[in-house]
Amino acid sequence: MEAVALRPATESRPPRAAPLPPPAASTRPATGRVRRWLRLHHGAFRAALIGLTSLILFVALWQYLTANRVTLYVRFLNIPTPMDVVDRAAIALRSPNFGDHVLISCRRILFGFLLAGGVAVPLGLLMGRYRLLREIAFPICEVLRPIPAIAWVPMAIMLWPTNEGSIVFITFLGSFFPILINTLQGMVQVDPVLVRAARCLGAREAAVFREVYLPASLPQIFTGLTVGMGVAWVSLIAAEMISGQFGIGYFTWEAYSLVQYPDIALGMITIGLLGLGSSFAIRLVGRLVMPWAAAR
Repeated sequence: MEAVALRPATESRPPRAAPLPPPAASTRPATGRVRRWLRLHHGAFRAALIGLTSLILFVALWQYLTANRVTLYVRFLNIPTPMDVVDRAAIALRSPNFGDHVLISCRRILFGFLLAGGVAVPLGLLMGRYRLLREIAFPICEVLRPIPAIAWVPMAIMLWPTNEGSIVFITFLGSFFPILINTLQGMVQVDPVLVRAARCLGAREAAVFREVYLPASLPQIFTGLTVGMGVAWVSLIAAEMISGQFGIGYFTWEAYSLVQYPDIALGMITIGLLGLGSSFAIRLVGRLVMPWAAAR
């Protein structure tokens, strides 16, 4: 008998499922991205919320004290209410005179501050690097530094042929010394180990100054610039009140002379906002120049 080869019976198998389409480029829902972004910026939102709440409470307290004419040793009889200031601000913003006062003050602060920074920062770096120069210049700076800017007004009027030049000079003096002292302090605090290491690697004097001293002093320099900007505004307003004919300081003092109390508050708020914007601009430049400090 011939052997008959039997083929195994083919088992019935279920059909294969169709392959799934490739996943989309971004399967994360939009809400997840929003939550992650909120978690990353939680601290900034918290600070902004607290700051906004404090401002609202301050304005509410201001409204209560002025609307009720409270007198608790400090008199709020003639102090304008927030709504009075808002109404006056709406009128002033439509007037070109108020804008001219603001622009003139901004121009003066810009010239005086840039001139002070352009002189004080290099001088502070050199004084911190070379002891002989520090021994010569530091005593003079310490004698002149305690003199308030307002005391320089009569001398500035005699020194400069124009009123504009004297006001810019007073603004320069107000910001010069904070910038100089902070720059000098930043140079003094440079780690000498870094300097010796750079010299051991063959760096010359210019390279050590550029690669070691300057980066290490930048945080103190920008601290001095921020403080100097605040003092510059104080000096500018004092000079404009005494000898100015234009500017936001003159606007505020003229409002007092004309018994326009809402304009006084408007001028003060404008000065505060301008100072806040100036300091914010300096901090922003500092973050761009020092990305390592912003990342910490």
